Amino acid sequence: MAEEKYNLKNPSVKRILQEFREAQSNPSDDFMSLPLEENIFEWQFAIRGPTGTEFDGGIYHGRIQLPAEYPFKPPSFMLLTPNGRFETQTKICLSISNHHPEHWQPSWSVRTALVALIAFMPTSPNGALGSLDYKKEERRVLAVKSREAAPRFGTPDRQKLIDEIHQCMLSKAPSVPQQNSAQGSEEHPNNSEGEAQDAGAVAAENLPNPAVSEIQEEGERVIKEAREATVNVNPSPPGTSVSREVPARGSSDQLLQRPVIRVQKPADDRLLTWASVGLTIAIVVLLLKKFMKSSGYGALFMDGS
Repeated sequence: MAEEKYNLKNPSVKRILQEFREAQSNPSDDFMSLPLEENIFEWQFAIRGPTGTEFDGGIYHGRIQLPAEYPFKPPSFMLLTPNGRFETQTKICLSISNHHPEHWQPSWSVRTALVALIAFMPTSPNGALGSLDYKKEERRVLAVKSREAAPRFGTPDRQKLIDEIHQCMLSKAPSVPQQNSAQGSEEHPNNSEGEAQDAGAVAAENLPNPAVSEIQEEGERVIKEAREATVNVNPSPPGTSVSREVPARGSSDQLLQRPVIRVQKPADDRLLTWASVGLTIAIVVLLLKKFMKSSGYGALFMDGS
């Protein structure tokens, strides 16, 4: 970059050149940004889709326009690569962009803004200007497609810079995750379910054979004990009645339940009979005394005694 053609006493120019040198000395694998040769107030950039999201593996290009009052006023952002989250070739509305100057801090930089832009990718658009709300499957398809070629935009010199950034990002990019491919989304429409099934299959394959046999033996032993407990119930003591609830066949949960024993003690017939007779005699005696008292026989009986 020919720095001599710029007014190095200008605070904005000095700040921009400082950020350019820092970007060159401390590059990032997650983004890359360079100012245009003919205008250092306009930068081309590319960001990598955040890991673990539907944008994972994607390379998204855009441009940043810095105001003449930078860094005291915020920049504006525009995406050039279709992504399903932001409109292309439209200044997007973010808390770090010129749509919200009240949120901008002069201590922030182009680097800070790109890190924030990556973080904004998987968030809900909430109807913000320049935002889109594509389905995750569509965004995954766009993420794969974004790696094929850089977008076409602007003059030949600008396009050359875009292509250079794309090749550099592509060389540092890992392979596209399986979940980002269209084929992967068709095989597992529900990613969480598909990943759980895959994890279960891997765990089963990696399980040592002795551990498998021990689990099988333990399961057979538990079921055998449950069946013996269901069938071989201890004999009931004399004078008790036992009712058994035997679990239905074919249900392992029911087989593991213990048999339910209900004990009912029979009543002593002889004791009940004597109690009834005694109660009857007592009632008869009371009635007889009451009758004798009311008829005067009680007094005669007392005098005679």
